[in-house]
Formats: sequence, structure tokens, C-alpha cells
Amino acid sequence: MDLLPDSSRLRSDSTSSSVSQGSRSKTILRQRLAELMTCIEDMSSDDEAGEEVSRTLDEAFQLCGRLLPTDAFRLHMVTWNVATAEPPEDVASLLQLNDQPAIDLYVIGLQEVNVTPVRFISDLMAEDSWSHLFMDTLGPKGFVKVTSVRMQGLLLLVFAKMMHLPFIRNIQTTYTRTGIFGYWGNKGAVSVRFSFYGHMMCFLNCHLAAHMHNALQRVDEFEYILETQDFDIFDTPHVLDHKVVFWFGDLNFRIEDHGLHFVRSSINGGRLNLLWSKDQLIMMKKKEPFLQEFDEGPLNFKPTYKFDRKADSYDTSGKKRKPAWTDRILWRIKPKSLPSEEDDDDDEKASTSADDGQEEYPIMVTQNTYTSVMSYGVSDHKPVIGNFTLELRKYFDTQLVDLAPAGEWSADHDALLTYTILEDFMSSTWDWIGLYKVGFKSASNYETFVWVRENELPEVNEVIEKSVAKDDLPLLSGEYVLGYYSTNLNSIVGLSDNFQILESKRAAMEDLVSKDINGIDK
Repeated sequence: MDLLPDSSRLRSDSTSSSVSQGSRSKTILRQRLAELMTCIEDMSSDDEAGEEVSRTLDEAFQLCGRLLPTDAFRLHMVTWNVATAEPPEDVASLLQLNDQPAIDLYVIGLQEVNVTPVRFISDLMAEDSWSHLFMDTLGPKGFVKVTSVRMQGLLLLVFAKMMHLPFIRNIQTTYTRTGIFGYWGNKGAVSVRFSFYGHMMCFLNCHLAAHMHNALQRVDEFEYILETQDFDIFDTPHVLDHKVVFWFGDLNFRIEDHGLHFVRSSINGGRLNLLWSKDQLIMMKKKEPFLQEFDEGPLNFKPTYKFDRKADSYDTSGKKRKPAWTDRILWRIKPKSLPSEEDDDDDEKASTSADDGQEEYPIMVTQNTYTSVMSYGVSDHKPVIGNFTLELRKYFDTQLVDLAPAGEWSADHDALLTYTILEDFMSSTWDWIGLYKVGFKSASNYETFVWVRENELPEVNEVIEKSVAKDDLPLLSGEYVLGYYSTNLNSIVGLSDNFQILESKRAAMEDLVSKDINGIDK
């Protein structure tokens, strides 16, 4: 990995994205603490003072709680134009599997995945080779594919630690074509949106128009994508309605004016800062207000395009293309609307306004790493990674459905499970409960499944039993988990604790043995 000297980490947060954001709460907090000191000085009796101090401290700590998120999660992002190449054998350094603190979410955006007619048709029927590689690598580490979306060569994958699955809800995907007047999907964007512990997030993987002279077209394409992509979610129907948006991909912005020799000598001499002022995206951000809402870390890594394949040398072909930072990762925290004059006159009213949830449930995005991984040479682009810390206050931390196996499970007899709806949601008789081997790769990677009760929807807190036929159970012992899949929310909304399925008598009679595949017993 080509790691250049660290710069200070970048942070964005939902409580500081406009003038005076959070200042009202901080002012009130200071007032409460001042009142506390006055109480201590003025109260005439110990009991009276103690009661007043307790009340004022309670109010002060509630205000502190609104300002300070309580949970931190690690997000690792990858963008890579793979130039139709087959994947490398190992992606461990790309995914930083041993990174500490441990990663919670992976979001991987690829461009120019092989789309020959035969390959594309086969990929529609089964996972493509890149998806297989990431699933096989991350599955044994406890990551499950949450969703994916593909438009020809554009592919977007989202993985999460199993423990987070019940709290990733309302998953939707969409895409926008911008190639050949919007009729061809070789260029455009694919996106995934979901709620993460109640915070609305959107990830937008783009491949924009190529060539030096098309900088303005790239901006127009991005604006078109933002305007046309929509989701069937009432409070976040468009990309920019989400609290956090990550925009990444082969954005194809180039380095203007400087000649090839100057660009290469600046790179070789480690003087990357000499190129920043002529980077088209940086230049466009100064002109376009909507781009200014997006943050990006410093470009302290070598331009990632164009390289000779299987080499660290820039293009030596006859074209000798000028190196450029085509591959980028940016993010945006939804700006808070400016307070009205009426709100300024009435602090109490402002505290219950529509924007109050943004102060009470803030989210902060801190970029820890932004660099390229130079060791990969299958493409003429080098992959770019961004590692982030998401600090947030959870809107909820309870599953929608509670699940549990009942009694002993083995293929010698039918098994029993129970499930309980803990909170009213859009449940459906098309929901189902899957039996998964620990280390499963996706929601569809179940050993067997049963439909939920079909005659009527359950009441909240009603305990429902379902049986699983013994012929559908694994013969060999292993560690398993039950997962409730919601067809309306497109996600697993409840997981049981891990439990053991015992080896059946039939397995011993047939002399079956477990096989270890990708670190997981099968």
C-alpha cells in the first residue's frame, strides 16, 4: 500500500453544517450550569439545595447527551475501475481485514466489471466473480452481504457484521444511465440507501464521462443523477434527502493545464500539492455551490490513472495519458436548514422544530484514511480506499422480531422455533425465517427456510411457533442462527442467538464428515 504522510483527519457532523448549529443548545447548557452555581450559593437548606442541584444537573446532562453521540462504527469504502479484468487472488490488503478498531461496514464500488454478452447473462443468473471473491473473503470474518446493485459494468456491494443486520432497514437500490444520451449503462450511477440504526444513508457509485475536455459534462451528469434518482421512502425520496451521502467512483476528473512532464515529475518528487489547484474536481467545487456541500480528504496519494497493467509505472503506450485522480471518495452531511427569525425569538419552540432530531440524534463522519493501494495491477486504475468513523446516537437498538430455537435440534426429528413481533412494522405473510450456518454470506445463503404464519398477521408480543421438517435440517453438527427476513423492508430484521445443531444418527451411519470451506465447517 502506498501510504504517504498522514494529514489531520477530516470530520463532518450534522450539528455544525450551518451557521450557529448546536449553538442554541450550548447556550442553554451554559445557562443551566450557571444556574447550578447560583443554586449552590443561594439555597438556604441542604435538602432544598440538593433537590435543585439534582434537577439542574439532570437538565444539563440531558443537553450534553444531545450534543455527544454515544456509539462509533467503522466504515471501509473501496472504489476501483477494474477495466474488465478478473479479480486478483487476494484482496486482504484492499479490505484491511486486520484493521483496528474492527470494521463494521464495507461498501465496495466497482466500475467496468466485465460485461461481454455471455458474461453479463451468466452474471444475471449467479453472482459475478468479483462478488464471489468479496463474499468468500468477508463471510468467514463474520460479514454478510446486505445488498448489491449492478448496471452493466457498475457494481455496488454492501457488507455488514452479522450483529448489525437487524438494524439496517428499508434497503432500496436504483440506477441511472448516462451513456449514449441516457440509453446505455456503460456510464452513470448505481446507488444503495438504507437506515442504519435509524440514520438515513445513501451510497452513490458513479462512472462519469471520460476525457479532459468533459469536466463540465461530468458535473452535469452528476447533477442529473441527483435529480432523477428516487426511492420509495416518504421522508428520503431523493439522494440529497439522506442525512449522509457518500459519492464515489471513477469520476474521471483530470489535471488541467500542466504538461505530462510536469505532472510526472511532481509525482516522482512527492510534490503532489503542486497539482491540486489544477485538479478539475477541486476547480469545479469552487464554482458549483452544490458540490461545495461535499467533503473530500486531501489527495495525499499518487494519481490512480493511468497505469500499465501489472506494473507501478504510468502509461508507457503511444498515448501516454497524463496521470489523474480519476478515482475519488467524497461525502456530504445534510445541511441543517437555517433557523427562522421566529425560531430565534422563541428558544422553546425551536427545540421542538422539525430539525430537532438532527441535534438530538447527531451523526459525525471522520475520515481516518484516504489513499490508494498500489500493489494491485490487474487494471490500469489503482483502487482507492477510504476508512471512516461514524459517530452517532442510535434511534433504536432493539430488533423488530425476537427468534429462538425451541428444544434440541437435529435431523433425527422435526425442530421447533418461536418468533415474536416486538414492534409493529410492515410485516407480511411473505416474510420468512431462514436457518443459517454461522459465517453465511447473504440473506439467500440459508440452509433451509420456513414461511411465517400465513393465515393472519401476528399481534405485537404474540409468541408464534413454527416447525422445521427433519428432512430439511443439516445432518452434521454445527453452529447456526435463525434470521427473520422482511420482504417489505428487504432485510433481516431479527436474529436469534447462535445455537448448536447436533449430529444426526444418519450422519454417523453414512460416515459423513464436515468439510472446511473458507474457514467455515460445512
